[in-house]
Amino acid sequence: MSYYTTEQLAEIGFKKIGTNCKISTKASIYRPEEIEIGNDCRIDDFVILSGKIHLKNNIHIAAFCNLSAGECSILFEDFSGLAYGCHVFTGSDDYSGRTMTNPTIPLKYKNLKEKNIIIGKHAIIGTNSIIMPGVTIAEGTAVGALSMVTKSTKPWGIYFGNPAKRIKERKKDLLNLEMEYIKEKSKK
Repeated sequence: MSYYTTEQLAEIGFKKIGTNCKISTKASIYRPEEIEIGNDCRIDDFVILSGKIHLKNNIHIAAFCNLSAGECSILFEDFSGLAYGCHVFTGSDDYSGRTMTNPTIPLKYKNLKEKNIIIGKHAIIGTNSIIMPGVTIAEGTAVGALSMVTKSTKPWGIYFGNPAKRIKERKKDLLNLEMEYIKEKSKK
């Protein structure tokens, strides 16, 4: 994978870009002036970033993911991320047939549902999953591969399916590892 240099990242025109960020030169970035990226983040090949996106620290967005923020926002809290091929949408057309659809049609002919999305701290979203408008993925949530999340989750659960449902509790052992990591990092 080929990453932008620190100088190239500065030239893109992000609202904010942290230190030690690795962004693939094959990622597509739209409206970078609305995108904030914290420290120690990695964005892989063929990722699409568009709109009001805020990635805090230690975020990984794997290859072939799409973060489409439109006029609303997508927030990733620390230590969260997306596995390959995930899609996060803050907007969706009305599929009922009452209005027209697609981005070529003026808004007055459409009923676009737009809502913010939050991906909580230590949340992980499995391969090819979809996060729909208005969803909050709570702290510590794990979403299994190929899931469609249409409703907000509760903390520290494992969710799976279409629509995604809580199937069991998630362990919190990683919180001890987080403390070790932060302590070690502060010594550098």
